[in-house]
Amino acid sequence: MSSSNATAATTTLGSDAKLIGLVGLAHAISHFSQLVLPPLFPWLKDAFNVSYTELGAVLTVFFVVSCIVQAASGFIVDKLGPRPVLFVGLGMLGLAAFGYALAQSYWMLLGCAVVAGVGNGVFHPVDYTLFNRKVAPTRLGHAYSVHGITGSLGWALAPAFVVPLAMAFSWRVALASAGVVAVVVMLILWAYRSVLSLDVKAVHKAAGADVAAGSEFAFLKIPAVWMCFGFFFFYAMALSVVQTFAPAAAGRLHAVPVTLIAICLTVYMVASAAGMVVGGFLASDPSRCERVVGAGFGVAASIALVLALADFAPFLVPVMFGAMGFATGIAGPSRDLLVKRSTPANASGRVYGVVYAGLDIGQAVAPLIFGRLMDHGKYASVIVGLAVVQGVLIASAFNVRRVRREALVPVSA
Repeated sequence: MSSSNATAATTTLGSDAKLIGLVGLAHAISHFSQLVLPPLFPWLKDAFNVSYTELGAVLTVFFVVSCIVQAASGFIVDKLGPRPVLFVGLGMLGLAAFGYALAQSYWMLLGCAVVAGVGNGVFHPVDYTLFNRKVAPTRLGHAYSVHGITGSLGWALAPAFVVPLAMAFSWRVALASAGVVAVVVMLILWAYRSVLSLDVKAVHKAAGADVAAGSEFAFLKIPAVWMCFGFFFFYAMALSVVQTFAPAAAGRLHAVPVTLIAICLTVYMVASAAGMVVGGFLASDPSRCERVVGAGFGVAASIALVLALADFAPFLVPVMFGAMGFATGIAGPSRDLLVKRSTPANASGRVYGVVYAGLDIGQAVAPLIFGRLMDHGKYASVIVGLAVVQGVLIASAFNVRRVRREALVPVSA
């Protein structure tokens, strides 16, 4: 039995459910923080007399910093444990939101984006280390499912939360309220901090991690780690296109009313969350995770091609976004198992930190490519490009299986 399985062997359904719920709540705040600023761009543009390009640069700073921190924080999680790193991350997100609310210049927004990026960068190494060490293996698929669902709900909540507050009061009140949400969640997790504890020394001993310091980076020699990194890079590109450009592009292609365009992303996210519930059951058998990922993104890519190349009634566009979201949602928990099955027992935080840094890089790169297509009116190319990226994900998932290595060092039985 591996050390991770040994750690989770004594868990009960109730203890696992409590841990999964707390980690999911924290993950929702991470995604919530990613989308508190974009819905307020019309207010911020006037308040600071800046362009949308300059406001977009604030998000680029956020994701670049998050990428760097995500890769580095995995090492800290492996050394100190996930709990202290989680509380630092939540605190930084709350501090950044209050900083946004008090900002007197564009440069202050950029500075707060750095703080927010630092806070956002810790969550994947923390979350997956807790899951892989403390949740029973038979319930890991459901843990990954809840993790994905809460992330999607965090994205959906952000605009629904900040825009009404900005309209009723001001953008500063909206952002300060977002900071309060982060603090409240941090206090809830503090009250249940014992659930989030992990005996790092015991894990190191069981995993045989007391080896030479240079071996801390040995996991970087595992080909599957870099294949997972590439997979998440393309996954983030697809997600960025859906969140940023695809609804508007589809609207132009099919003469969709503005009101219907506005709900496409919401429909996609809600359907994705529903798909993750189904995907959690499918992920109960890790041996089929590549096939589930391939099927989910295969269906999503087919829908995207139909969206780009066929003619149909405008009211069907949100329906197709929902179907695409459901298909990608089904693939979500199995997507996370790809990394789990490629992670040495003694390098969980480090592997997840490096692999999920691909998410931030993909979200920083995609707007540069697909934004240019939008600027030139190539709306069909945007949707076809989305289908191509989704197709690459299918090949990437099976390449991960092809190059997978089981462990970095021998693990005690």
